[in-house]
Amino acid sequence: MAQYPSYKDSGFDWIGQIPSHWGLLKSKFLWRESFNTSATGTEDLLSVSQHDGVTPANGSRSESLVGYKVVEENNLVINIMLAWMGGLGVSAYNGLVSPAYCVYKRQGDNNPKYMHYLYKTPMYLAEFARHSTGVIPSRWRMYTDDFGQVLTLIPPRKEQDAMVEYLDAATAKIDEAIAQQRQMIELLNERRQIIICRIITKGLDAKAKMKDSGIEWVGDVPDSWEKRRIYYTIDRRFDGAWGDDEKGNSDDVICYRIADFDYQKGYLDDKKFTLRNVDPETRKKKQVQKGDLLVEKSGGGDLYPVGRVVSVNYEQDAICSNFIQALKIKDGFDSRFIFYVFKAMYSKKVNIPFFNQTTGIQNLQVKEYLKNEMFYPSYEEQCKISGFLDSISNSIQDGIEDCNRMITLLQERKQIIINDVVTGKVKVV
Repeated sequence: MAQYPSYKDSGFDWIGQIPSHWGLLKSKFLWRESFNTSATGTEDLLSVSQHDGVTPANGSRSESLVGYKVVEENNLVINIMLAWMGGLGVSAYNGLVSPAYCVYKRQGDNNPKYMHYLYKTPMYLAEFARHSTGVIPSRWRMYTDDFGQVLTLIPPRKEQDAMVEYLDAATAKIDEAIAQQRQMIELLNERRQIIICRIITKGLDAKAKMKDSGIEWVGDVPDSWEKRRIYYTIDRRFDGAWGDDEKGNSDDVICYRIADFDYQKGYLDDKKFTLRNVDPETRKKKQVQKGDLLVEKSGGGDLYPVGRVVSVNYEQDAICSNFIQALKIKDGFDSRFIFYVFKAMYSKKVNIPFFNQTTGIQNLQVKEYLKNEMFYPSYEEQCKISGFLDSISNSIQDGIEDCNRMITLLQERKQIIINDVVTGKVKVV
C-alpha cells in the first residue's frame, strides 16, 4: 500500500514518525468526562470488554441500575482498571455502565470510530499502562487526569473518515473468517460429543446383540453390559482444600483447578500449576493421584459450569481446590471410561442436582449425582472403548487447534492492518 508523501518526527519515541500534516493533541482537549447517571435504571446495561469494546450486557448482578453512568452513542467508555489491556471503546449504543467506569463525551469534530481504532493499538495500550498508577499491574488504574495527558494522533477529518471506512470493510472480512473458524470449532466439538455418547452407550461391536436399557438418554445397549449406579464405580470421594495464598515456599503443594484443564480433552495439557500452602495432615488426606476424576461442584455460568469432569493425567504430589470433589475409581473400572460416562451425561444434561446459595452460586449435590445409572462392559472392553475415544478425541482436537491457530493469525493480521492505517504507516485516502 502507498505511504504518505512526507513524514516528520513526532518528538516522542513511543509515537515515532508521523505524516507531516498530522497533528498531536492531548486527550483532555478531545474528551470531557461525563458524570450523568440514571435516575430510573431502566436503560439498557452495557459492558466493556478487551476484545469487543462496548457491547450490550447479558445482565446485571445489581438489583438496581439507578446511579449507573449514562452512555450515549459515540461516547468513549474506559474501564480504568483494564485500560492498559484494552478495556475501553467508543460506544455504538445508548445505555448504562458501571459507576466504576469513566465515560467521556467527544469535543470537536474528530471521527470517534477513528479514535476507537487508535486507542486499541499496542502502542496506545502501552501508553495507557505508562499513565496508570498502582503498585502491581492487577491494581493499575488510569484516572481521567492521567488519560487527559495522553497524546492523540490527529489526521485531517477527511482522512479519519477514509480510514474508518477502509478499516470497517477490511476488519469485517477478517471477522467473518474468524467467525467461520469458530463455527468449525463448535461443529468439531459437537461431532466429538456425538461420537462419545454413541460409543459410550453402544460399544465398538456393531454386531453386538442389543437390549433396552430402560434409560431414556442411553437407549439400547449391548446385551452383555450390566447396569449400576455410578457411585458403585467410586472407591472414595472427597472435597478439595484451598489452603493459603500462593507463597512459593519449598513445601507448597500443587493445587489443581478445573480451569487448569482442557475440558474438551478432559485432562491437563501443560504443567502451569497453582501452588498452595496446605498443612501436612490435610495434604495427606486429600492427595489427588493420576487417574482420579475431578468434578466441578461449585460455580455457575459458562465459565464455571457445575458438573464438568476432568481426569488427572500426572503422577505428582497434588491436591485440588475446594470447588472440586475428587473421585477415586474402584479397581475393575477404567477411569477414562468413567470419565467419558460423565462427559456423555453432562452433554445430555442428565439429572444434575444442585442448589443455589444466597450468593447465587450453584452447588452440585455430588452424592445425588452419582445415583444416576449407567451400563458397563467388562474392564477389558472399557479400556478398548476409552482408548478408541481418546484417539478420536485427540484427532478432533488436532483439527480444533488448527482452527485456533488460524484465528490467532487472523487476529494478528487484523491488528497489523489497524495499526498501520491509524498510525500513518500506510495511506488509504
